[in-house]
Amino acid sequence: MSGDSWKLTAFARKPMIQAALLAHEEALGWPQDVVLTGFELADDRPDDWRLDAYFPRKPSKADKALVASLFTGGAPNFIVDKLPDEDWVTVSQEGMDPISAGRFYVRTSDHPPTDQPGMIDFMIPASQAFGTGQHETTAGCLAMLDAMKARGLVVRNLADIGTGTGLLAFAAMALWPKALATASDIDPVCTGVVEDNAATNGIAAGGGPGGLTMVVADGMDDPLLVARGPYDLLIANILARPLIALAPDFAEAVSPGGSILLAGLLKTQESAVRRAFKRAGFRLAARLIDGDWSILWLRKRRFA
Repeated sequence: MSGDSWKLTAFARKPMIQAALLAHEEALGWPQDVVLTGFELADDRPDDWRLDAYFPRKPSKADKALVASLFTGGAPNFIVDKLPDEDWVTVSQEGMDPISAGRFYVRTSDHPPTDQPGMIDFMIPASQAFGTGQHETTAGCLAMLDAMKARGLVVRNLADIGTGTGLLAFAAMALWPKALATASDIDPVCTGVVEDNAATNGIAAGGGPGGLTMVVADGMDDPLLVARGPYDLLIANILARPLIALAPDFAEAVSPGGSILLAGLLKTQESAVRRAFKRAGFRLAARLIDGDWSILWLRKRRFA
C-alpha cells in the first residue's frame, strides 16, 4: 500500500480489540484495500491494545462507520493520521529485532547472521508481504516445524498455503532438503517477494526434489497445486475462518497419515478449527500456545 495512505487508530482493552478483529475476519464483503492490524502496546501492558486500520485514501464518514461497526457496545475514539508516501508494511517492519524459534534465526538486513552453532539463518527483508517471523503465529510455526522434525517426521512432498514471504516453506525445506516443495498465496505480489527471498537465502527454485515452485491460488484452487499432491506436510498459517472452510479441501490434498500445520487462529477459535478438521479426518498430534495464538499439528487418519 503506497501513495496517499491514511490510518485510523483506536486504543482499547485487549478483549475489545480482539473482538473487533474477529468481527473483521467474519465480515462479508469487507473491502480488500482496507487492512486491519491489532497488537498490544507493550510487553509490560498486555491488556492495553491498539487497532490500526489502513486506507489508500482519506477515511470518509462511511469508512469510519465501517471500522466502528466492528465494535459492540460503542467504538472507541479514532485518531486519523496521513502516512508518509512509503509502503506502510515495509516501514512497520524496518529495524525489527531478530527472533529465534526452534533451530531457526530470522533477521532483517539490519542485523548480521547468528554465530550460534546449529542455527539455521534466514534473512527476510521488510517487504510487501507478511511473514517475517515476528508474529507469534509465524514464530510458533517455526518452533513446531522443528519439533516435528525432532519427533522423526519424514517429509517428501510439502506445500505452504498462504506463504507470504515464503519463510515457512524455506524452513520446511531446510529441515527436509530433498522434499518437493510448493508455495502459494492469494496475493500476486507474493510471487516476486518469495522469488527474491528464495534467491537471498539460497533456496533453489524448480519442480524437482529440493526445489520450490510458487503459484498464485485461492486456497487449493490451482491445477498445479492439486496435481502436485498428495502432500505429506501441508502448512497453512492463515486465519481461522478460511481454515475451517478449507478443511475438506486440505483433507483431499494430504496423504493418509500425512501432517498439517495450522496457525493464524486465536486460542478462542481453536475448538471450532479442531472440530472442522476432526470431521475432515484429522487428529491432534501436538499443539503450541504462543501468546493468544494456537499452533496445531494434526495428522490425517490412515483409514476412513
